[in-house]
Amino acid sequence: MGRKRSRPTNRPKSKSQSAAQASDHNFRLGTSRLYGHPMFSSMMYHVGFYRHKDNLCPPDGWAVVTSNGHVHAHPTRLGEPEEWAYVLAHCLLHLGLGHFKEAESPDVWNIACDHVVASFLQEFRFGTPPEPMNTPIDGSVRDEEKVYRQLRKSNIPEHLWHYSTAGLYTVDMIFEQPIQYYHSKPPDWHVLFAQGLASAVTGAVAIAGGEADDLFGYYDADDGSMSGKARKWFMNHFPLLGGLAAGFKIIEDNQLCTRMDISVAAVNPSVGEIYMKPAAFHLFEEYIFVMAHELLHVALRHEARRQGRDPYFWNVACDYVINEWLVEMNVGQMPSYGVLYDPELKGLNAEAVYDLIVNDLRKYRKLATLKGRGQCDILDGPSADWWKTGEGLRLDEFYRRALQNGYQYTEMHGRGFLPAGLIEEIRALLQPPIPWDVELAQWFDAQFPPLEKVRSYARPSRRQSSTPDIPRPRYVLQETDLMDRTFGVVLDTSGSMDRTLLAKALGAIASYCMSRDVMAARVVFCDAHPYDEGYMAPEDIAGRVRVKGRGGTILMPGIRLLENADDFPADGPILIITDTECDRITVQQPREYAFLIPAGKHLPFPTTGKVFKIGD
Repeated sequence: MGRKRSRPTNRPKSKSQSAAQASDHNFRLGTSRLYGHPMFSSMMYHVGFYRHKDNLCPPDGWAVVTSNGHVHAHPTRLGEPEEWAYVLAHCLLHLGLGHFKEAESPDVWNIACDHVVASFLQEFRFGTPPEPMNTPIDGSVRDEEKVYRQLRKSNIPEHLWHYSTAGLYTVDMIFEQPIQYYHSKPPDWHVLFAQGLASAVTGAVAIAGGEADDLFGYYDADDGSMSGKARKWFMNHFPLLGGLAAGFKIIEDNQLCTRMDISVAAVNPSVGEIYMKPAAFHLFEEYIFVMAHELLHVALRHEARRQGRDPYFWNVACDYVINEWLVEMNVGQMPSYGVLYDPELKGLNAEAVYDLIVNDLRKYRKLATLKGRGQCDILDGPSADWWKTGEGLRLDEFYRRALQNGYQYTEMHGRGFLPAGLIEEIRALLQPPIPWDVELAQWFDAQFPPLEKVRSYARPSRRQSSTPDIPRPRYVLQETDLMDRTFGVVLDTSGSMDRTLLAKALGAIASYCMSRDVMAARVVFCDAHPYDEGYMAPEDIAGRVRVKGRGGTILMPGIRLLENADDFPADGPILIITDTECDRITVQQPREYAFLIPAGKHLPFPTTGKVFKIGD
């Protein structure tokens, strides 16, 4: 006989289970009421709620609030959502109005603060005060200090104890030891409440103008999702990225992220999409932090600035810089599972951090971005050079304009704090890039300042027609030694060098030499072995160079040849032209070095010298 299957039984839930579920449900509805209201939403993202057993809430109370911003609510009380909204707003107002002060009579001070908060909520008509807090109150006096002084001079009326959310004859404000914030700044409750008041006024104006029916409809997210709320948050609290947040499509799908092997989040700048895995977030502030992280990747053009670097290590370098800025700006909260963050890298840009990483690849190879271990959360577009296409240029212009508008709004209205490094990168992105030939010309100007003209009788003098018998000196360039105005050129002549780019580089060098009175340059060709061509005139460099070699690329012997040459100045600058597929180069200070490399390439070693990238 087969084994008999047991049928599942739908046992009715006990009254205690039903009551607990109803209590939790109503409490969540009450908190959502505060999250959706502009006056309290900013504070709600920084406060902590505790409803576990044995918390600080008295048995006959509703809730208490601590000086650290922790609200301890009764774990089992069955209240209506509007009642919970009133009680929690009462606790938040204690923080926002700065009621946590030392007083000679703490109980009397707590009663005075309860009086002011109850009067505020009564006039504002927010929520429903539960019993016995629903007693009408005289709202003519709104100064806590004045109420406190009056109560100390007389007996405390019995009805004033009714407004405490901790129950009769119990204070609802509790002092705690301050929390040590290692990765962020403590919340400024005064500022957060002031921002909420400003947002509420904005919403009231929108209602008066017919843009919304009520204050909640104006500020609630359109679709009720975390992405919709996050967009509202960026528009109201972090306008620097508000334009980008509004323009990007946020995809929240656990299954899609799993198929794409995304652990937390990733961004695809070419299609304007951010992928967020909802299961990875426990707090809304973590969602804000991660979304700001991905938006900064796009705003700062990290995918275009990679320029031939290793994609993963470049992504890691950008993550370190971005996360340090977000922590410094106190944007959201760093996720509990951890992100790439090192305070010792503060002040460095992504390029500098990348140069540090490539010196210790074994250490950094095991790190994880928001996409996962060993992966990039900056997803590539249709091709490696997508930003050079017409569509890419339009996207690039959109990203730059959105960042520019956000930065200007932040500067004009003083909306928040921006680190100096972030401001420098934003300003650099808003300026058009300098062409490589202009940068090279500036380098020549720094190495070879213009020669001064002097008067001399050494050459045929000039005479004026009015006084032909009086000889006058001519203006001639100051005579200089060849060793004073020369430089070295180490030219990579390996088979991988592109002939067109090589011709561009040599032509530019020759023209700059002639325009800056450089009579000759010391040229060394390098592939597998160095070939010393000696000093060459600019016109010879431009058109009659016979390239030798075309083998492998080893540049150090050619550089050492110039450094040790007796007929080359000890401080003469050296310009190295290579396709970056070369050996590691070590230079001797204080000699000036510069590199000419193709656009899209990156030197396989860190350098302090100038790097010019030959474009089309």
